[in-house]
Amino acid sequence: MPCLSVRDSYIQGNLLTGISKNKLITVSRKTMKKVYLFLAEGFEVLEAMAPVDILRRAGVEIKTISLTNSLEVTSSNGITIKADATMADEDVLGGDALILPGGYPGYENLKNNEFVGRAAHLYYETGRLVCAICGAPIVLQHYGIGCGKKVTGHTCISQQMTSFEYTARPVEHDGCLLTAIGAGHAVDFGFAILEALCGPEAVAKVKPGMELA
Repeated sequence: MPCLSVRDSYIQGNLLTGISKNKLITVSRKTMKKVYLFLAEGFEVLEAMAPVDILRRAGVEIKTISLTNSLEVTSSNGITIKADATMADEDVLGGDALILPGGYPGYENLKNNEFVGRAAHLYYETGRLVCAICGAPIVLQHYGIGCGKKVTGHTCISQQMTSFEYTARPVEHDGCLLTAIGAGHAVDFGFAILEALCGPEAVAKVKPGMELA
């Protein structure tokens, strides 16, 4: 899908179908930090929980959101997590950052969920952080979000990221896109998100409690 303007998409009634004009106006006025992390069936535990742990240590409000009608979501390796809310229960469009963990088939379930694409596109076009790790950057490719930016991600999707400059770095931050290569760098991913939201001082305060220099 080609890169689209969120306003053009809204007018055309295409990508942002179901997102109200009022929400387009009000989300940019929010000042308090809030982050949403989408949990799809088959997500990768480390890629989801490391950012949650790090951001909560820093005092950032982060909520995990189930994409199904159940709060319980099962990971790619059979671990069941209870999400904070379901998509139906929470207005997820008003955050400061959106996080998409990978894992298989989790990232495919994210890609195939049109609301995920609409939400990510809205966050990006309104200058807010869209974060994706492992296979989840395929959502950016599928919905034409941030085309031309530098991204990383699991090698299994590298050949599909044709609209981007794929770098294969552990973590890549380019504008409003923050991506990471996989589970082995989930902690790095979490700290990169924290720094992008709250600055290096917040990272420096959290690391000692985790026995990190």
